[in-house]
Amino acid sequence: MWHAIFDLHPSVLEKVLRPLIIYGFLLIALRLGGHRELGQSNALQFVLLLSIANAVQNGIIGVDDSITGALIGAITLFIANGVVELIASRNRWFHQAVIGQSIVLVSNGKVNLRLLKRQRLSEDDLVSAAQGANSIHDIDRAVINVNGEIVVTLHKDFELSEQIKALNLRIDKLLAVKP
Repeated sequence: MWHAIFDLHPSVLEKVLRPLIIYGFLLIALRLGGHRELGQSNALQFVLLLSIANAVQNGIIGVDDSITGALIGAITLFIANGVVELIASRNRWFHQAVIGQSIVLVSNGKVNLRLLKRQRLSEDDLVSAAQGANSIHDIDRAVINVNGEIVVTLHKDFELSEQIKALNLRIDKLLAVKP
């Protein structure tokens, strides 16, 4: 019994190479997939990541189901990830290649439709990400960060008009209260 739990059928080298190959593949595939995959911004991306994890599991551990094999695979993944993070934190080019950089989708009120399409976003997605915006014309700047988060800045005149509306409502409420 104990022998089956800890026995390694493939070699330790194979147990190290398998997770490294899968890690490299996933790093490239998710990087090419765009920022939204990383942000898990909806159920489709979440299901995709779960499915990928299930699909590559056997590629990482092979036919071995021993605890030792699983530990070697997990330790290899932790070390590989730590090395990639260390290099990315010290090398700007590597950081941009592996982690990426923020993408400006709207600048000075002008929507970059090519980048929007490339990130598989619609104008409605931007409007819904912009708290309080009524249309794409209310957005001054929109950026999708490397973690998939969309950060939106509204036009100043839009913000000012909204503040004026809110103040007018407060004034109306104050005037309606009779002392």
